[in-house]
Amino acid sequence: MTTKVENENSVGVAGLVGGIVQDAQNLMRQQLTLFQVEMKNDLRRTRNATIPLAIGAVVGLISGFLFGAMIAHLLHEVAHLPLWGGYAIAGGAFALLGGGLVLWGKSKFDSFNPLPEKAVEGLKENIQWKTKI
Repeated sequence: MTTKVENENSVGVAGLVGGIVQDAQNLMRQQLTLFQVEMKNDLRRTRNATIPLAIGAVVGLISGFLFGAMIAHLLHEVAHLPLWGGYAIAGGAFALLGGGLVLWGKSKFDSFNPLPEKAVEGLKENIQWKTKI
C-alpha cells in the first residue's frame, strides 16, 4: 500500500510540474503574440505619421530652396552685394538653421525608446523564469 501512495504522489507531482510547464509555454506564446501586435500597431502608427512628414519635408525643401534664391537675389539688388555673396549669406543662414533643427530632432529621438517596454519586460521575465526550470 505504501508503494501505491508513493506512485500516486509522484504522478500527481509530475502532473503538476507538467501543468506548470504547459502554463509557462502558453504564457510565453501569449507574450510573444502581444509583442507582435504591439510592434505592428507601432509600425502602423509610425508609417501613418511618416507619410505626411516626408511629403511636408519635400515641399519644405523645395520652398526653402526657392526662398534662399529669393534672399540671395534680394541681397544682390538691395545691398549691392555680388550675386555669389548673396547666395553665400542665404546658404549659410539656412545651413545654420538646418543644423540646429537636425540636432534638436536627434535629441528628441534619443529621448524615447520605440520598443514596447512592457511587452519586452514581460518576455525577459518569462525567459528568465523558463531558463530556471
